[in-house]
This record gives sequence, C-alpha cells and structure tokens, in this order.
Amino acid sequence: MRRLTRRPPTWAVIAALAFAGLNSAFMFTLVVPLQGELPELLGASKEDAAWVVTITLLVAAVATPISGRLGDMYGKRRVVLALLAALIVGSVVAALSQSVPGIIAGRGLQGITTGVVPLGIAIMRDVLPPARLGTAVALMSATMGVGGALGMPLAAFIAETSDWHMLFWVSAGLGVLCVVAVALAVPEDTLRSPGRLDLLGALGLAFGLTGLLLYVSRGSDWGWGSAPALASLGAGIVALLLWGVYQLRTAEPLVDLRVAARRPVLLTNLAAIGMGFALFGSNVTFPQLLELPAETGVGFGLTMMEAAICIMPAGVIMMVLSPLSGWLERLFGPRPLFTIGTASIVLAYVFVLLWSSEIWHIVVANAIIGIGIAFAFAAMPMIIMRSVPADETGVSNGLNALFRSVGTSSASAVMGGVLAAMSTTVDGRAIPTEAAFVTCFWIAIALAVAATALTCFIPRGPSAERRPSLPG
Repeated sequence: MRRLTRRPPTWAVIAALAFAGLNSAFMFTLVVPLQGELPELLGASKEDAAWVVTITLLVAAVATPISGRLGDMYGKRRVVLALLAALIVGSVVAALSQSVPGIIAGRGLQGITTGVVPLGIAIMRDVLPPARLGTAVALMSATMGVGGALGMPLAAFIAETSDWHMLFWVSAGLGVLCVVAVALAVPEDTLRSPGRLDLLGALGLAFGLTGLLLYVSRGSDWGWGSAPALASLGAGIVALLLWGVYQLRTAEPLVDLRVAARRPVLLTNLAAIGMGFALFGSNVTFPQLLELPAETGVGFGLTMMEAAICIMPAGVIMMVLSPLSGWLERLFGPRPLFTIGTASIVLAYVFVLLWSSEIWHIVVANAIIGIGIAFAFAAMPMIIMRSVPADETGVSNGLNALFRSVGTSSASAVMGGVLAAMSTTVDGRAIPTEAAFVTCFWIAIALAVAATALTCFIPRGPSAERRPSLPG
C-alpha cells in the first residue's frame, strides 16, 4: 500500500495541521465575549442574535462526517485546504456584514472548518512513523479544546479594544496563514478510497441532525414542549432512522454503520458526547460565574478579559500534556487513558461543586478539566483507528467529532437553559442563582460518570478488523 509521495519534516506536518486545528476550534469561542451584546450590536432580537452561535454548531455537526468521507475519497489535504478556504470566505462575509443574515451566513461557513481536526488526525496516521503518531494525534485532538481556551482571551481583548468586526478580520488572516502552512508542509496523499459521494445519504444526515440539534440548541427559547420544538425533534428522529436504514442498504454509504456499530467505536462515540458536554459546559458556566457582579453573592465581578485569562490555563495544560498523553497511550493503550480522562472530569465538577467561593477554585477546577480533556481526546481517535479499516479513517474520525459536537451543542442549550430558568432579577437584570450553577454541575457530573462507565466496557484487546488503520 502506497503512502504519501513526498516526505516533508515530521515537525512541519504536525505544526501545520495543529495550527489549522487550533484555528478551527477558535471559531467556536470567537463570538463568546460578544454574546450578551450581539442583539444591540446587530439591532436584532435576542432569539435572532442567538443564531450567530447556533449556526456554527449546526454546520459543524453536519459538515464534519461529510468532509471526512470526501477526504477519504478525494484526498485529505485537498479537503483540508477547501475547508480552510471556507473559513476565510466566511470570515470576510461576516466582517463586511452589518446585519444578522450576513453574520449568520459567515458564521455558518466558519463552522465548516471543524472537519480539519479529524482529517488532520487521518493525515497524521498516513504520514507519521508509529513512534511519533500517538503524541501527534494527542496534540491534534487536543486542539479542539486548546483553540477555544487560548482563543477566548484573544477574542476578549479584540472585543474590548476594537470594533467587533475586527474579530472576523483576524480570523480571516489566521485562515490565510493556515492555508499557506498546510500547502507548504503537508504532502499530497495517495491513500484514497475510490467511490462516489452518497449525496442522498449526506442530505439525509444533514436533515436529521439539523432537526435534532435545533431542538437541543433552540428548545429552551421555543419551549421544550412547544409545537415547533417537538416538530423539529420528531422530524430529526424520523429522518435519522430512515437514513440509517438507507445506509445499511446502499452499496457505497456515506457512513458504514456496520463499522460504526462495532463495540469499541460505538462506546467511544457515545462517551464522546459526555466529553463534548463537559468541555463546553465549563465554557458556558465558568465565565458567567467569574463575570457576574460580586454584589449578587454569586459571581466574582471580573471583567471579560480577566475571566478569559482565568479560563486560559486549561488550554495551556492540554497542549503541554500532549506529549505525555502520547507516551502513556503507547505504554498502557488508549482505553485506560480514556478512563482516566473521563474520571478527571468527574473529579473537576465535584471539586467545583464543593469549593467555588474563591476565584482560584474555578481556575483549579478548569485546570483539572483540561487534564481530563487532554487524556480523553488523545485516546478517542486511537481507539477509533484501531477498530476501522485503513480507508475509513477520515469518515470515522469525522463521526467521532460529530458525537463531540452533539455534546457541545447540548451543553450550550442545557446549561444556558438552566441558568436562564433559575435566575433572579437584580437591578433589572436576570442573574442566575447559586442553585442554577449547582444544577449545571450535577448535570455535568452525571454525564461524565456515564462516559466513565462506558469506557470500562471498551475492549482492551486487538481489533477484529483485518485491516485496521492502526495495529491493535
């Protein structure tokens, strides 16, 4: 089996792909510092302005597995460059827009770039020697958390010191740098899976996920039991069931559900929902807790920038722990590492549940979450690649990223809904109560415990796949 024709320096490949992954993850937190001000800035209702965040999550969830399949078929490097081009175009569209429709369109194009991370992992599998693969994959996978944590202070600084459109000009510039880095450092790939794109399968997946994620992300605004919310949920469930039947019967499916249903893959993907929830749940609750006025008795009264700096250490920890994660994965295997990571998330939320009266308590809890995410995100792609055929690494890692996206979307909706529902009015402003944060932490604990339990049932032995992407 041929690999990639040109052999650039290993460090250059890793650096280029990791930089692209960091910037794709940054798109999720790009407008977080502006969330409260968006209705006023855009002259829109709160519900319409919420789509600026929601559309990115929706597009990311739908586009990631599709881009993975396209990468397997037409070349992963080529698709990565196309996704980065969409990021640049989306950033320019948003930067030039003054109204909600233009910003939503630009943010949707930015969401497409999330597929860079699973495709980058698949490229690393193709080009790197086994001794370097674990550490490189750990770094690439961790960029999904690192990019958001490190990007938040940058976004907060720009939002506080410049016109808000500058956020999108900066993201466009970063996108150009990513294109140059990938074009120069990542070689053309020759390991491809010939076939055709299952357009009907792609449309069915997009329709089903959109219905499901709309219910999750917008249900609190619409009312969980309202007609629009239930219609969206019902349409999504029916569409996904029909899509699953079609995928099992078609000759060249978008996603081979028989592979996706294998025990290691299925359990890893289900646990990924809990990990995505834990990561984004902390991004929703901790900044609010830090920024709420101290006189309310709940918050600490920090500025947007100060809160972002308190969150940033988690991203630094994820990056620093990547080499250790790769070494531990080679030494003990990915499953124990996955269990340690999910258990660390449980510990972090228990810690903040017991101690949250000082700023350093939040910093410590978020740092422990960074440790857990670093280990868990390093383990997941390795488990996946040991259980799927070599020509399905792109779509399989994309599917794993999809399940993480379901977790992040759910966290945004559930945590936001709880904080809004359990609030009190102070000086004409709705302030979440202490009980609201406690409830959010208990929800995160429950999901993290479920994820930990799932990891215990993932087989530790060699994969039954005759041609796995990685040996067992």
